[in-house]
Amino acid sequence: MLTKLGARVSLVRRPEELAVIDGLVIPGGESSVMDKLARTFGLQAPLEEAIASGMPVYGTCAGLIMLADTLLDAIDGQQSLGGLDVVVRRNAFGSQNQSFETDLDIPALGEVPVHAVFIRGPVVESVGPAATPLASLADGRVVAVEQGNLVGTSFHPEITGEYRFHEYFLGMVRAA
Repeated sequence: MLTKLGARVSLVRRPEELAVIDGLVIPGGESSVMDKLARTFGLQAPLEEAIASGMPVYGTCAGLIMLADTLLDAIDGQQSLGGLDVVVRRNAFGSQNQSFETDLDIPALGEVPVHAVFIRGPVVESVGPAATPLASLADGRVVAVEQGNLVGTSFHPEITGEYRFHEYFLGMVRAA
């Protein structure tokens, strides 16, 4: 998605790779494994420092979990990187076969609704004063949030070709 929008994309697996980028996307996947790998490869502290120093970061699904200050339903020992003043519940929408799609009104991205795909996604249980909700489900559960140069979504916009969140993120990168 980022390449299609004109960005140069590099994979980050080690601290030295993090040092040469202008923004970071933490993708979907398994947040507990991402946490373990970040600690194993010495990326946790550099990631926390990059976030604290204002590097733009976009977290989708597991990436949102990684950016949350507080986790609910984490596995034993699981840590997040923090940065988003939110409480996030892992796997809030149930198992894989309970995945769903819906349209969301997100004024920050324009008038056309965003078609969102939720796959075992997290939900933002509460939003602290430093963070701003960007989107909620019809029942009021928050599924997109931002704070400074951080943005997180419970869903995967790239699955449906929805580019506006990535474009929004690239605007943050350019501004930084």
